[in-house]
Formats: sequence, C-alpha cells, structure tokens
Amino acid sequence: MIAGTSRSALSGRLETTGIWLLLVAGAGIMFFPVYWMFATAVRPKDEVFSGAAGLIPSSFVWQNFTDAIGRVPFLSWTANSLIITVFAVVITVTINLLCGYAFAKFRFAGRDILFLAVLSALMIPFQVIIVPLFLVVSELGLLSDYWGVILPRAAEAFGIFMVRQFMVSIPDELLEAARIDGASELKIFFRIVVPLSKPIIAVLVIFTFMWRWNDFALPLIVMMKHEMYTVQLGLNLLRGQFNTEWSMIMAIALLSLVPMLIIFTFFQRYFVQGISGSGLK
Repeated sequence: MIAGTSRSALSGRLETTGIWLLLVAGAGIMFFPVYWMFATAVRPKDEVFSGAAGLIPSSFVWQNFTDAIGRVPFLSWTANSLIITVFAVVITVTINLLCGYAFAKFRFAGRDILFLAVLSALMIPFQVIIVPLFLVVSELGLLSDYWGVILPRAAEAFGIFMVRQFMVSIPDELLEAARIDGASELKIFFRIVVPLSKPIIAVLVIFTFMWRWNDFALPLIVMMKHEMYTVQLGLNLLRGQFNTEWSMIMAIALLSLVPMLIIFTFFQRYFVQGISGSGLK
C-alpha cells in the first residue's frame, strides 16, 4: 500500500511538472514576439539589416527610443488614441451593461429575436459595412473628429452577449426584493447589479480598451488630417517606400503597449472571474 501511495504521489508530481513545463513553453512562445520587438528596438540601426542579427543585440542603444519620439509626433498620436479609447470605453461599457441587463432580466415582446439579431451582427465583417459607415460619418460631419471614431462602435455585440450571459446568473429574487422595498429600476441597476458585475465590467474594460487602442481600419477612413492620427495610423506612416527604419517602428510599437499593460494589470484580478462567469471557455 505504501509503494502504491508513493507511486501515485510520484505520478501526480510528474503530471504537475509536465503541466508547468507546457505552460512555460506556451508563455515563452507568446512572449517571444514582444521580446523580438524589444530586441529590434534597441539594436544598432546598421545591425537590423545585417545578416548577423541574433536573438541578443550586440549592444543596447537606448537612444533609439528618444530619437523615435523626437522624430515623430508620438505624444500627439498617443493623446489622440487615449481620448478616443477612454471615451469609447466609458460609452461602450455603459451601453453594453444596460443592453445586457435588459436581455437578461426583462421579458418583452421580441426579446429573443432582438438578441439573435445582436448575435448575428458578430458574423458581419467590418469590411462589408466600411463604405456605408464612411458615408454616414461624412453626412454627420464627423470626419477628422474624435466622435467619428467613437460613436459608430459605441455598442459591441460581443460585449452585450458577455454581459447577458453573466447577468443571467444574478438571482431574480434579489432584484424582486429590491422592487418590493420600493427601489426604482435605475437604483436597482446601479446599487445592486453594477456592484455584482465588477468581474464582467473588468473584462469589458480590458477588451474594449484593447480593441479601440489597436483599431486601425475605422480611424483610417475617418481621420483625414495627420494631426488627428492615432498611434496605429502613425506607425503605418513610418513605413517608407524604399526604406523602413525598423528600430524606430519597434520602439514606438513597444511604447504603445504600455497603456494596455497598465489597464490589464489594474483589472486582471477580476478578469478570470468575469470570463468564467460569462460562460465563455
């Protein structure tokens, strides 16, 4: 019996070790592009185009970051991206929460059909609506305007779906008790539903911030003036017709990751809980 217990414990340790090795290998594979971006950003410029470029730079040229910021309006691009992203996060998260709450906790005619229509929107590629979207934004006079990028995607079908799936798990009895006590629907939403929805709010903030910060297609068709360009549009400008300074591009791209890392670090404690609560695996 002792030998069987020892064998079982050894098997458990080997299984745990194997899982950790797989996780470390997966993390290394996913982190490698970021490392290569960093290595390219700090290489000497003549080394980038040489055939001798290795995994580790021959020397670390930190001045590449200051040179990149000095040669392009990176701070202006960042400010534009932050304005669009922050307003988009606030508006989109609020609308998604309200819509998801309505689909999860209210019964009204055509609810299931409307929810199916929302889900169907996930199947429509952005390229299909890009021309009519441009025409609508142009008619509204929102070209080269922050709102021209923020408003067209103020509600996300994926976000509404996640919120609905999460809020289904909130007990109806809790909401009915609040109604019996005389609480209005808005008071129930802000005092009960929102505090219980912190995990899904964190997920929405992370996803929405990432989508808006990395968005390229919508700002490309809306922003006509260079001074209104976002970071992603600015990075595209750095690609020359005959020569591309990859050290500068990678330095700017690496700096553009900082806001997303800050947002994820701030909200990551609720991230896993929100994903599991929404029913997504």
